[in-house]
Amino acid sequence: MNTVTVIIICVIEFVVVALVSSLITSFYKKNVSEKKIGSAEDKAREIIDNALKTAETKKKEALLEAKEENLKAKNELEKETRERRTELQKYEKRVLSKEEAVEKKAEQYEKKEAALHKREDELTKLKAEVDQLNAQRIQELERISGLTSEQAKEYLLQSVEEDVKHETAKLIKELETRAKEEADKKAKDLVVTAIQKCSADHVAETTISVVNLPNDEMKGRIIGREGRNIRTLETLTGIDLIIDDTPEAVILSGFDPIRREVARIALEKLVVDGRIHPARIEEMVEKAQKEVDTMIKEEGEAATLEVGVHGLHPELVKLLGKMKFRTSYGQNALKHSIEVSLLSGLLASELGLDVRMAKRAGLLHDIGKAVDREMEGSHIQLGVDLCRKYKESALIINAVEAHHGDVEPQSLIACIVQAADAISAARPGARRETLETYTNRLKELEDITNSYKGVDKSFAIQAGREVRIMVVPEQITDDDMVLLARDISKQIEDELEYPGQIKVNVIRESRVIDYAK
Repeated sequence: MNTVTVIIICVIEFVVVALVSSLITSFYKKNVSEKKIGSAEDKAREIIDNALKTAETKKKEALLEAKEENLKAKNELEKETRERRTELQKYEKRVLSKEEAVEKKAEQYEKKEAALHKREDELTKLKAEVDQLNAQRIQELERISGLTSEQAKEYLLQSVEEDVKHETAKLIKELETRAKEEADKKAKDLVVTAIQKCSADHVAETTISVVNLPNDEMKGRIIGREGRNIRTLETLTGIDLIIDDTPEAVILSGFDPIRREVARIALEKLVVDGRIHPARIEEMVEKAQKEVDTMIKEEGEAATLEVGVHGLHPELVKLLGKMKFRTSYGQNALKHSIEVSLLSGLLASELGLDVRMAKRAGLLHDIGKAVDREMEGSHIQLGVDLCRKYKESALIINAVEAHHGDVEPQSLIACIVQAADAISAARPGARRETLETYTNRLKELEDITNSYKGVDKSFAIQAGREVRIMVVPEQITDDDMVLLARDISKQIEDELEYPGQIKVNVIRESRVIDYAK
């Protein structure tokens, strides 16, 4: 029976009993208070009986309903149980089938594993046999060739190295030939065109000046009483006067060309004037100084007009004029700058670049040489500082700073200035070298070439512009010659300073001599 039904029945019985008790109490009180009513007990009993019957009936009905609900729930539970049992049986069948499949696969894997183990054992045996045969083959090869395995390896490595060296030399030759075919013709055309269009003077003497005299008596007046005139002139100008047996001439000697020019002008004025004494000398030196200053300014302006560069700061123009009195290896600095400017313009026009900017950079590339006697530092750094001071563009500053390769050029203009500077300095007659510098350069060139293994003799020829190297044929092969020439060229570029270029000529020659008797 359902618990809820039982509770309901109990509640009903409790209500009935309470009701009956209430009625009995009520009737009892009524019977006590109203003694006249005698049939109350009978009615009460009748009511109680009816209530009991009704309660019993309700109880039976409730029990029946509870039994029906219980039966219905039992049937539903049995039905659900049967369905669950059916599903479990199906699942069990599937699990069993899967177990059988897994067992079959496990058997197959076991068979395969056994086969693999067997195969592995066979391979191990085969490997041992192969190793044994290989060892026998190596022994047989060593016996036949007369070489051990290490000697054979070394021989093989040497063969491979020779092949690689041959291929490398061949590739280098091909690349160099291709590059030369494409670049040399154009470069030669540009350089030759630029040189042909630009003419310049050869190197001239720059350490002395000669002043002609009307007669030899003037020498005594120049010297003065007890040499006071010549001492005054030397003190004011800083130049040495050489008065010797040279007829009708006085030699002015000094390394500062501006002071030498001042002394020359002053002395010429004194000779023309005829009045030579310390006060007059001082006056003429002052006038000569003013003339030289004017000359410097005019020379700077003439240089800018010659190359067509305008808008320079007046101080830069004066510095350009001072370069007329500055030489480098005997080459006049101002003429060199003008030449570089013209060459830069010609090269720029051939390449389709800004001609005016190229000329400006070429004209100012050595501007630092105008003050390098007065200030500390290289002419490159001084030139960069001057260009920055007078507000030149970054392109010009980089061209000045990079024209000797101290820094990387950042524009084609800078590269053009480098090339023009090399052309101007390296052309025949442009510069002079002292004998000591020249011989030292040749010796260093030969020392570099002789330091390489396999070099028999080397000779620096063509004024140091070519070096011929004789190699030992047994030590240097044809392929080695290409690499040797390249290594020597690289070392010369890194260690030596020289104008233009140096040709490295490596010669390998084998001779066999016999005599018929």
